[in-house]
Amino acid sequence: MTTTASNRPGGRMTGGRALAEMLGLHGVGPMFGMGGFQLLPFYEAVRALGLRHYLINDERCGAFASDAYARVTNRPGVCDGTLGPGATNLVTPLVESLNAGVAMVAITGDSHRLHSWKNMTQESRQLDILRPAVKEVIRIEMAERIPELTRRAFAVATSGRAGPVVLDVPEDVCHAQLDFAPDAFWVDPATLQFPARRTRPAADDVARAGALLARAKRPLILAGGGVHLSAAAPALAAFAEKFSIPVAHTLSGKGAIACTHPLAVGLFGRYSRFANDLMERADCLLVIGCKLGEIATKRYTLPAGSVPLIHLDIFPEEFGRTTRAEVSLWGDAQAGIADLDAALGGKPIARADYRREIDERRQAWLAEAIKRLRSDERPIDMARMIDALNRQLPADGILVADGGFAAHWAGLFYDTKAPGRGFVADRGLASIGYGLPGALGAQLAAPNSPVVGITGDGGLNMVIGEIETARRVGANFTLMVVNNAASGYVKALQHAMYGAGNYQSSDLVETNYADVAKAFGCRGIRVEDPADLEGAIATGIKERDLPTIVDVVVTRDPARMLPAADNRALQVKAGDRPV
Repeated sequence: MTTTASNRPGGRMTGGRALAEMLGLHGVGPMFGMGGFQLLPFYEAVRALGLRHYLINDERCGAFASDAYARVTNRPGVCDGTLGPGATNLVTPLVESLNAGVAMVAITGDSHRLHSWKNMTQESRQLDILRPAVKEVIRIEMAERIPELTRRAFAVATSGRAGPVVLDVPEDVCHAQLDFAPDAFWVDPATLQFPARRTRPAADDVARAGALLARAKRPLILAGGGVHLSAAAPALAAFAEKFSIPVAHTLSGKGAIACTHPLAVGLFGRYSRFANDLMERADCLLVIGCKLGEIATKRYTLPAGSVPLIHLDIFPEEFGRTTRAEVSLWGDAQAGIADLDAALGGKPIARADYRREIDERRQAWLAEAIKRLRSDERPIDMARMIDALNRQLPADGILVADGGFAAHWAGLFYDTKAPGRGFVADRGLASIGYGLPGALGAQLAAPNSPVVGITGDGGLNMVIGEIETARRVGANFTLMVVNNAASGYVKALQHAMYGAGNYQSSDLVETNYADVAKAFGCRGIRVEDPADLEGAIATGIKERDLPTIVDVVVTRDPARMLPAADNRALQVKAGDRPV
């Protein structure tokens, strides 16, 4: 947005009004929060200005919804929490956004400075609690600085490796009345999206990387979530196609290239279709926007140290953290891909034999997986549920996966049909409870696209009140509930480590979540027969007036809960975990 003399506010107003005016000039999308006395002038200004702000039933869910909105749009998400518990409830989602590199501005109300530290109601050392969870804490000590420090919050959130920023507003600053000059209200257009600015890797490092790729016979790209944070998926897809380089992805990197593309080889690391086999035989690895953490490296056993590795990342602290790199490229993913294209001379490479091998491996994997993908078992096999989603979600659909089982199963079996952020998973902290608010934020970000969320019964229980929020705000997504009447991930681990029957605090009461949805005034569908899956999903996608909850009764057998494994035969080594 361009600020001109005609649209700049000015004159006497509260600090809360000045803050709302700045957010309006930044063109923020839907905001989520729960009001309190400290921020009341801000809420009143939001109403008067007609900004979109939605009451949330738990501040954690508001921040999760903002995080998903930011991932889908590459625009900073905005949420708020009032003094004390409102602010501290933001910790988990802020750490998620920090670890995942997602730009957010979280506004927190704080105590009146005249009375701070006199045992004010709900007062705590909230900034000491929040500071490790964000890129920066910005406390506004003078109302006159609200425009300046709001700009600063957006600049920090969107620059370098993006992340969340806390903008802390004491009560007396928010309620203060003072005169503002119109020229105080301006924005930096670059900070309206992330990345705000793109940096390029050093030319000599690019040349070295290009030489390694040019010599390689079996190169492999390992794509992480940084590809999406850079909006680099189309560029990566074109690069891979031009030079015939297969692309494997992390959970966060799914969609870096369409999963249906002939060069897409699926998930690598802890779960893999056949990408791990390709990694073992590769003669050059190009890692883009990936931290190479525990899951991606199968607890640091991949890749082999003898394979030349090129690591392109915006966050130089990641270089060498878990894996030695032959060449480290410090820069933006999209800009770095363009530079590597130029370094390779721009001439396409066919690699016909390599591409043929990839297709043969894909067919072999599919022949093995088809029994689960088309299983008629009752209770329903999770792979059959994901296969139904593959058949029903169109290319512009968005699948939001909760932490735990939802992300693991969808990460392995779900196929995006176009490059881009068609799959959203909270892998920064992998908290369960993201699926419902994440779907809410994604649907508001992409109102014309079908959005489906996947959550477990345990994850839904944590945030069930946001079904009411979804109905109230008109976020008419479909939510698939993986109903196994358990904290399934924990129960599967207990089964793998201690044997059948040795379960502790991992079972849930049998609940019909379709009936729960109806009690909230939403559409509820319970699916017990796998033949009914596609029809239920199609009904949810077509429903544009209400959110739809599809309660899927899946296997209760903890020996069959882990993706791609029958853990009745699973061997667990000391000091490791099977997922």
